[in-house]
Amino acid sequence: MKLSPREATLALATGVVALFGLSSVLARPVVQRWKDLRREREQWGAEIAVATRLLADRERYAEEAETLSARIPVYPADKKMDVHWLQVMDQLASQTGVRINRRQVGAERRWGPMYELPIECHDWEASQENLVRFLYEAQFGPALLDVRHLYVMAKQGHTVRGRFSLYCAYVKSETTGRAEDAAPRSPP
Repeated sequence: MKLSPREATLALATGVVALFGLSSVLARPVVQRWKDLRREREQWGAEIAVATRLLADRERYAEEAETLSARIPVYPADKKMDVHWLQVMDQLASQTGVRINRRQVGAERRWGPMYELPIECHDWEASQENLVRFLYEAQFGPALLDVRHLYVMAKQGHTVRGRFSLYCAYVKSETTGRAEDAAPRSPP
């Protein structure tokens, strides 16, 4: 059978369109995989850059970890920690002029060798200056205290009130007794 030039051109065009359609259907997953690989490569590059920065600063981080671990107090395993940390918080509040009206101790959590005890202060009142002093002493004082979820409302004059969560960090020794009671741990 002989094809006319017009039929041959139409057959060639139909073949090209069919070949193009088939290749686009078959190539779509490959193109998507290339995009996924490129995205993964960029993520790995970002992770490598972060890891490289961290490794370059590892001496500084080791010094900070050593300084921080020296501040972590060690207590006997049988010591009642909620009473102790409530006393520490009350003492800090009275020294800085913050009046705590309602508070509640949360459940003690263990994070590896460390423990964390949350204290929810639902109602407190202070001047702005006293609040700043309290927050500074909580952050940089001798104990490891971390104020989280601070909510402040203005009251009359320079008085503020609100609520906050105070998290206390410490380590419990394996032995019981008062040998290391409230003594900061020496660096390893």
